[in-house]
Amino acid sequence: MQPRKGLAARMGWWSIHHRKTAVFGWLAFVLAAFAIGTMVVGNTQLKTVDTGVGNSGKAAKVLDGQFPQTASERVLVHSDMLRPSDGAFTDALNDIGRRVQATGLVKNVETPGTAANSNLLSRDGHSALVQFEMRGDAEKAQDKVGPVLAAVDAARAAHPQFEIDQFGDATSGKAINDSISKDFQKAEHLSLPLTLLILFLAFGALVAATVPVIVALSAVVATFGVAAIASHVFPMEETAGVLIMLIGMAVGVDYALFYLRREREERAAGRSHTDAIAIAAATSGRAVLISGLTVMVASAGLFITGVAGDRSSAIAMITVVGVAMVASLTILPAMMAMLGTKIERGRLPFIGRRKRREESRVWSFVIEHSLRRPLLAGGLAAAVLIGLAVPATHMTSRNSGIADLPKDLPAMKAYDKIEKAFPGATIPAAVVIKAGDVTTPRVQQAVEQLKTKALAGGKLQEPVDVQVNAAHTIEVVSLSLTGNGSDKASYDAVRSLRKDIVPSTIGKVPGAQAWVDGETAINQDWNDLMGAKTPLVFAFVLGLAFLLLLVTFRSIVIPIKAIVLNLLSVGAAYGLVVSIFQDGHGASLIGADKAGYVVAWLPLFLFVILFGLSMDYHVFILSRVREAVDRGMRTEDAVKHGIKSTASTVTAAAVVMVFVFGIFATLSFVDFKEIGVGLAAAILIDATLIRGVLLPASMKLLGERNWYLPRWLQWLPEFTHEGEAHEPAEREPKRGHGHGHGQLPVPSPNPA
Repeated sequence: MQPRKGLAARMGWWSIHHRKTAVFGWLAFVLAAFAIGTMVVGNTQLKTVDTGVGNSGKAAKVLDGQFPQTASERVLVHSDMLRPSDGAFTDALNDIGRRVQATGLVKNVETPGTAANSNLLSRDGHSALVQFEMRGDAEKAQDKVGPVLAAVDAARAAHPQFEIDQFGDATSGKAINDSISKDFQKAEHLSLPLTLLILFLAFGALVAATVPVIVALSAVVATFGVAAIASHVFPMEETAGVLIMLIGMAVGVDYALFYLRREREERAAGRSHTDAIAIAAATSGRAVLISGLTVMVASAGLFITGVAGDRSSAIAMITVVGVAMVASLTILPAMMAMLGTKIERGRLPFIGRRKRREESRVWSFVIEHSLRRPLLAGGLAAAVLIGLAVPATHMTSRNSGIADLPKDLPAMKAYDKIEKAFPGATIPAAVVIKAGDVTTPRVQQAVEQLKTKALAGGKLQEPVDVQVNAAHTIEVVSLSLTGNGSDKASYDAVRSLRKDIVPSTIGKVPGAQAWVDGETAINQDWNDLMGAKTPLVFAFVLGLAFLLLLVTFRSIVIPIKAIVLNLLSVGAAYGLVVSIFQDGHGASLIGADKAGYVVAWLPLFLFVILFGLSMDYHVFILSRVREAVDRGMRTEDAVKHGIKSTASTVTAAAVVMVFVFGIFATLSFVDFKEIGVGLAAAILIDATLIRGVLLPASMKLLGERNWYLPRWLQWLPEFTHEGEAHEPAEREPKRGHGHGHGQLPVPSPNPA
């Protein structure tokens, strides 16, 4: 067989005939990239100060380096019967102070008896706080807080008549990291065995099932190194590693599945092993190339937000998809050529070899009925998807915060108690004031006016804390918010500060500037930014995807239809996430409480990932349909052949993704649960209702109009979707396919 046209075909042909060079060259690249990236140059992580947006982001940059960064801790002491003025209560407070001081790890220990104000006493008179700061670097405080926690535990045992609970920066950081670490270990331990099991059942052979996993894992390992090198130009978030693993395994396994299934079909049709791989390279390889480019284009849309965290995610996804795509086009055909018939070793005795023309009975039934009554089938499927998407119309989004952490964490139980005794003290709003000298009478008079006006309005409350930097250029006024920091009352308080209180006080001082920071302010700024940037990201992703598919399939109808179908699956996924997490329907089934919101970054993130991943299936199926059309099949027959012949591959790939993503729905944090449910639901919907019902029904209704290309676009390059069918298609005279479509070349039955 002669080498075929097209980049994917040529890459596959070269790899087949230079298999050792390809395999060992790839292995050398993976090892070199990982070693250089992770061991030599290392990762440069994105600084927290660079992740901010809007007004609060500016405040964070102003504050950067102006105050010593310390991790503050609070210990709550509560009694239903006693008050802090009672001797036993005072003894307990002083004992806690002595014990934590004795660890040598804390400083600035304050109890109600030593503090300059009464902020450490609750309004009901039955709770008091001991507060202190961890010594050393605030970022490393969570690693050193263990002995302090042990000291508080000892005080709790010594004073059993009191409730004693600790919460703070170091305590919560340690609890969160421990929980996340446990979650990811769970995900890692489940995802790989599940993937192997599904692939084993899909291929019926252990070696064939292992190949996609090896390709995907090697791509992930190489990307870790490449991303580490890139991080010295564009610093990466800590979550980039999780994203690389998640997306890398998903697309890596998908791409390998496309290749292996096509190679099996061609061998079942009587091709030699080498010819079968070459045909897979020219057909499935081309689909992989187009799919990978589409995912990368979709991921690039995140750059538009201008958020450093989104840029980090975009770079991670583009890199891992690009590496996985190259691995699939090079090392995969080389490995298949080296293994030969050994790829069928380790077979399941009850799963026979794939027969020629074997098709899934279930999908054959669904597709036949969708094509027989396309209007009814398509209408019902569309109605179901629109119904699932309806809840998305009342979506409420915000970033998750401290109050949203898993309630079973001991640190969160302490947080809830402190929040009850000292409302708003755990999540204050911070007014950051900058001036030539903030200690001047004019500025201080404005600060006093700000505090008086804020407390008088009832939306902000005690305690009020004031800090001034050593240069007297920055002053921070922290005020407790009404509400829990993430509800309407807290948002109203921040708006009041920004639109009324700050402008009417600090805003009237010449040369002074002020910004509002804090968790609630950050959430508000993030939501405002997403509202402004989301339409731009959608337009960018949809526009470039349209152009890519237009050139690929030389049709204006195919890309429009692909975009509409993908938006339906994304909308249905949005609706399910809102219904479960915001409205609480079925949340308990996955071990979640009603969150009352959708994580602010999730809708845009889901859109970008899902649009890219769902295009994998769409391009794979349509490439097979167009291949049949190029051989002369009528569109209806080509649709039936293309979807039926790819149904089992798409199903296997989707099942892998659904299970891997679904694992995230079992983790502790609401962010992970929402992304797990959203991704798994969208992939499941896409592989069933979209590809099994709506796609064939819409193509049947459109008929030859599927390939419509306006005359003014006839200059577009024409690509032949190469490949042999199991049997030569019934040929028709060479002609255009309706409505201005150009002529399509018909390859000979045996180009070899």
